[in-house]
Amino acid sequence: MAGDIFHELPIAVEAERVYRAVSTPTGLDQWWTKRSSGRAQLGAQFDLWFGPEYHWQAQVTECAPGHLFEIEMSAATPDWVRTRVGFEVVAGESRTQLRFRHSGWQEPNEHFRISSYCWAMYLRVMKRWLEHGEAVEYERRLHV
Repeated sequence: MAGDIFHELPIAVEAERVYRAVSTPTGLDQWWTKRSSGRAQLGAQFDLWFGPEYHWQAQVTECAPGHLFEIEMSAATPDWVRTRVGFEVVAGESRTQLRFRHSGWQEPNEHFRISSYCWAMYLRVMKRWLEHGEAVEYERRLHV
């Protein structure tokens, strides 16, 4: 494997809210996808829709309610297929720590570098939504 993307950020809300944001269609649609469907259950299928040319699919490969959620991309841009997008939610006294990873990249190409940047931007949108209730329309998420 050529590379993995890692991000870690504190979020000043309870862990259960963070977990729902990364593991449910309602949560994902607030900060990442334009429209999604699926269940946070091991082996379940997720449909991730980002527009007419980007209707992706993934399977849940890790799921520990309230703590860990991971999907493996099964239909996506070729560089993303068989990569895994995972979230570890760690509850703290006054904040929740979110540990993000996108692993299994075959090569550290341009798409890898762009994806690393985009993940940082999307995670920031999620943090602002959870902490401050800021809703950002899908088309503006990488520009705020």
